[in-house]
Amino acid sequence: MAAASDEWSVNANEAVHVSLVQPGPDGLQTRHDFHPEFTYPIVGEAEQIFGYKDLNLKLQFAAHDLRPHVDISYAKKFPAVGTTTALDLNKTLKPFLPPIAFEANFDTELLQDIKAKDWKPPGSQIKTYKRGSEVFEIWAGSLLDTPMRSLVDNIQILVTFFIEGGQFINLEDVDWTLDRWRVYLVYHKSSSPPTPNASPYSFVGYATTYRFYKFHASKNRPTTDVFSFPPTQNITPNKLSSRLRISQFLITPPYQTAGHGSALYQSIYSEVMSDPTIVEMTVEDPSEEFDKLRDMNDFDVLEPQFKAAGIQINDSPFASSDRRRIGRVPTATLLPQDTLQEIRLRNKMASRQFARLVELYLLAQIPYSRRASGGASLTTLKLKGSRNLNADDRRYYWWRLLLKQRIMKKNKDLLQQVALEDRVPQIEDSTRGQEDEYEGLLLTYALRKEKHEDRLENGESSVVRKRKVVDSDDDESDNASAGSKRPKN
Repeated sequence: MAAASDEWSVNANEAVHVSLVQPGPDGLQTRHDFHPEFTYPIVGEAEQIFGYKDLNLKLQFAAHDLRPHVDISYAKKFPAVGTTTALDLNKTLKPFLPPIAFEANFDTELLQDIKAKDWKPPGSQIKTYKRGSEVFEIWAGSLLDTPMRSLVDNIQILVTFFIEGGQFINLEDVDWTLDRWRVYLVYHKSSSPPTPNASPYSFVGYATTYRFYKFHASKNRPTTDVFSFPPTQNITPNKLSSRLRISQFLITPPYQTAGHGSALYQSIYSEVMSDPTIVEMTVEDPSEEFDKLRDMNDFDVLEPQFKAAGIQINDSPFASSDRRRIGRVPTATLLPQDTLQEIRLRNKMASRQFARLVELYLLAQIPYSRRASGGASLTTLKLKGSRNLNADDRRYYWWRLLLKQRIMKKNKDLLQQVALEDRVPQIEDSTRGQEDEYEGLLLTYALRKEKHEDRLENGESSVVRKRKVVDSDDDESDNASAGSKRPKN
């Protein structure tokens, strides 16, 4: 039976085709076709579909309004033997798609849709940008908006396909909760649709954000209207002091690595900065790729501010006559804490994310030849410590201590469970791993700036498995993962 099982099993990731289609001169034409990255939430951990030979499971979406349709074909189907039957594909997919996906006449309705040429994405347009000669638009709106809710219902299966551990939004929730959600849509807008009745819009990607109420001390409370009780006006989540969290973020595979993710992230951040009721922006459980995108864009924002403020490590935090053994890292005299806090609050960044970018910036201020990646000796650095004659060597010494201090604070509970003799090697290992990550980010940032400058010269405007991290990816959580074997970075 095992041999038969192998013979009748197919890899679900290869059998499933996701395609964006639109009317063409000779019928429906496929604009983009790609495979999902994950199917285990639908068919199981093995990501195998039993009972078919030459299975082709097409999940088509109208390129503009993302109306879905399931089209299943195969050469042979396994004849039932007792209780062993082929997987019922329609039944398996129904929890992940709206009922319209299983209706007939998809091709006919799409080809005869005379309203498509005038269709626009739901919400309001908040950004337009170009890649070469191609025009892209970003639209945003609330889930209270019925057209937006319908569109999200159509595409939620993409969360399952491309965001590991991604969860569907409950679109039947109460209005107060739905109003906390804001959806951002990225579309390509063609100047010459394939037919006169075809929509010029084609889906690129989307993101969702959710607002949490954020209590603030009066001195930091954003300027908002004063509410009376009973209220004289309708109170909505958008009028309350909030912490915004990016929940889902997806650029479809055909458009990845072309800067669309950055354009989308920048649009969200721009709205956050212009909204006085939002005091901080966080991210829910980001993937490694998203973390890089976020770091690069946030660093773009902060780097000039750090330079303007003269942020630098004080290479001599002690008085020259002070020869005491260092008992703790003198953070208060190494860095201008008040200035950094003011920059963080002004830019509405979460503490952990801001701390990483400060570390990244400070590392970049140390000459490469004085860093481990540039050949500097860590042994010599540790032996001489704060007594190194070279100021950059002293800054690098203090930088590594600041990084270790953050790692130790972040992993205090975890480290208490580790034998004393094992703590130092683990902290050192984690520190070097974080430093290597920063070196990679600095290289990526330099290449990204060069690419951006090339785009400007050409007249342009401005998802994968999650890493096995040591870090808690939720900016709100300081809890260590039970499976962590090293301190978090």
